[in-house]
Amino acid sequence: MLKPLGDRVVIRPSAEEEKTKGGILLPDTARDKPTEGDVVAVGPGRRLKDGRFAPLGVKVGDRVIHSKYAGTEIKDGKDELVIVDADSVLAIIER
Repeated sequence: MLKPLGDRVVIRPSAEEEKTKGGILLPDTARDKPTEGDVVAVGPGRRLKDGRFAPLGVKVGDRVIHSKYAGTEIKDGKDELVIVDADSVLAIIER
């Protein structure tokens, strides 16, 4: 498993839509990049001037919305993950 550094968050994106509402199948190139996902790991937080860490506002298990083109996409085994800065997380979705 990945352990992010600083104020970074690892997100498992939700599944992309394969069909339109009208039932048309979308090729990979036409699909929107997902902006929702589940947090799978968080870093210790942003380091303050006195050396302490400011905790992040998200935790493992949160469902979040992040900026559309933020972060770095990686593969961890079969999982596709996105590593983003905490500032790129826009909202937590209440379940």
